[in-house]
Amino acid sequence: MSGSSSFAARTYRDDAVVLRTHKLGEADRIITLLTREHGQVRAVAKGVRRTSSKFGGRLEPFMVADLQLISGRTLDIISQAVSKGSYGQQIAAHYDRYTVATAMAETAERLTDSDQESAGAQYRLLIGAFSALARGEHAAELILDSYLLRALSTAGWAPSFTDCARCGNPGPHSAFSAALGGAVCHDCRPPGSPSPAAQTMVLLAALLTGDWPVADASDPANRREAAGLVASYVQWHLERVVRSFRLVERL
Repeated sequence: MSGSSSFAARTYRDDAVVLRTHKLGEADRIITLLTREHGQVRAVAKGVRRTSSKFGGRLEPFMVADLQLISGRTLDIISQAVSKGSYGQQIAAHYDRYTVATAMAETAERLTDSDQESAGAQYRLLIGAFSALARGEHAAELILDSYLLRALSTAGWAPSFTDCARCGNPGPHSAFSAALGGAVCHDCRPPGSPSPAAQTMVLLAALLTGDWPVADASDPANRREAAGLVASYVQWHLERVVRSFRLVERL
């Protein structure tokens, strides 16, 4: 009886999105999950690589599922999975969406690796981004850059694209510093800081706030410049390279 109550105490349910998978042994996989209530979780899906697996395609990257898990010493175990959001197939059918989703998932994994406090908000943000990406609501690269800016903001690194990020001097300003937090005035500008076009800064502000009419109408040149600034901002704060960025196609 005590064994069964101990087992029940170790069992929990949560909604989760699959960030990454890799093989374990001959038939299993380790699944990296971002959950609604328990933050980032690494769990084993036993027998998932067999054609007869009860999990089917519910534990593939970018899929959302209601899971039952059993807490383990190093890895949890997935015992049940019910599909809630089948974004994977729609995303994987388009190369640009797939590479963007991979970059999002890698960023989410980095951000929630040690930060459990914002994990619930990061979960909701990522689900919204995957949903928009699967439906093709906007250009894939714009959804990516909007997601990245919001994810960094949720983690506590909200950028400024109008007032000076260092001294608060009202903008707009013509220089950008990832290290200082975005737009910087002439007095605060570090040597060698880039000077983006004014419309690029407008686009960045639109992506951060979700002003999609402005973002959708933006020029490809401004999108490319904004993407470079977003990437530098993300990698500065994560203190590591997001490897998936190099796969993302830009116009």
